[in-house]
Amino acid sequence: MHGLREGAVIGMRARSLTEPVPACPRAVDGVLVVNKAPGWTSHDVVAKLRGLFRGQKVGHAGTLDPAATGVLPILVGKATRIAEYLMGWDKEYRAVLRLGETTDTQDATGTVLESRSIAGLTEDAIRSAIERFQGRVAQVPPMYSAVKVGGVPLYKAARAGRTVERDSREITVHGIDIRGIAGRDVSLLVRCSKGTYVRTLCADIGDALGVGGHLLALERCRVGPLTIERALTVEEVGARLSLGQLEDDMISLDAALAGLPAVVVDEATAQRTVHGVPVPWQAVQWAGDGGGPEGRAGQTVRIKDGSGRLLALGRVPQEGAAEIAILKVLATVNLQSV
Repeated sequence: MHGLREGAVIGMRARSLTEPVPACPRAVDGVLVVNKAPGWTSHDVVAKLRGLFRGQKVGHAGTLDPAATGVLPILVGKATRIAEYLMGWDKEYRAVLRLGETTDTQDATGTVLESRSIAGLTEDAIRSAIERFQGRVAQVPPMYSAVKVGGVPLYKAARAGRTVERDSREITVHGIDIRGIAGRDVSLLVRCSKGTYVRTLCADIGDALGVGGHLLALERCRVGPLTIERALTVEEVGARLSLGQLEDDMISLDAALAGLPAVVVDEATAQRTVHGVPVPWQAVQWAGDGGGPEGRAGQTVRIKDGSGRLLALGRVPQEGAAEIAILKVLATVNLQSV
């Protein structure tokens, strides 16, 4: 779920961003799974962690609205260079849809525009409507979002009281499980592709039922292989970092990129690879399935040395080409250790 709405959650307090932080004991690279607290923007989390990881780059892969909680992938050090390869991960959310109320932001932080009775609305009708929003779905981005139209983010127009025409986008909703229905509130587990606005999904389901609706609460419980069960709060990150234990919680770049096929090169080739020199096609072996380039022309691959160390990302050559082009060097240049 995306967007830059800065509303606070009723009854919740944003955590302090001014607490003293320990110095980072040494440089680390990898992906952290952070459990974002309500009231924090994704940028707040990154800013706090930049203070913890002094002198290191910190970023995130996949924005969460301030009112939402849950999994926020945090990229530390060289992991900031692989964000584009992680943004395509599917997501999973626990959401609560409130029927009968339409808000200007499509979630609980906004102003209620209309209230309708849900009397006579049956569970069968709710299930039938939700079923129609699974699979490939055309979704219009909400006004309170960072999507740009004419170079201007939609949320800026929304805050100025203007509505902008915007095109629908195709998303994929892999599944919506109804976990419970209590009055006008429907608890859902949503599995969806990147770019899905869960609050828009809730608003659209409410419209389909003829009573309107909005997103009451949201927790992101999974981003790709990163789950809420392994997520740390910002306070836990700080505590483990000060004890020198955080590396146990870091996901390596190689593990984060495990969805990409890998090739292995010999020592001499590895030394050239870390300097960005293209890899001769005859110098590689396919790892894992032992396959070859057939059907993989143009695909991004991990380039590793014989010890399993991740050196770089490269692009498989088109037919007739003789080299794997280096896209990003990820290993530190250290000829004696390569």
